[in-house]
Amino acid sequence: MIRTIFDLYVLVLIADIVLSYLPQFRHHPAVIYVRKASDLTCKPVRKMLPEDLPLDFSPLIVIFGLKILEVLW
Repeated sequence: MIRTIFDLYVLVLIADIVLSYLPQFRHHPAVIYVRKASDLTCKPVRKMLPEDLPLDFSPLIVIFGLKILEVLW
């Protein structure tokens, strides 16, 4: 059950990554919901990363952390 939730959240994070490259859908309600869901874990990681990075690596770090938790579970 927990692994399924982790996998679904990883899909939300991947969807957020893909949708960030499609600015025409930025104001769609589903995209806003995906952004809010992914920001729950990405925003604290973003605060810890340096601000001058060219790309946002926070979703990758969160996915990596979730996969580690999955293995340990």
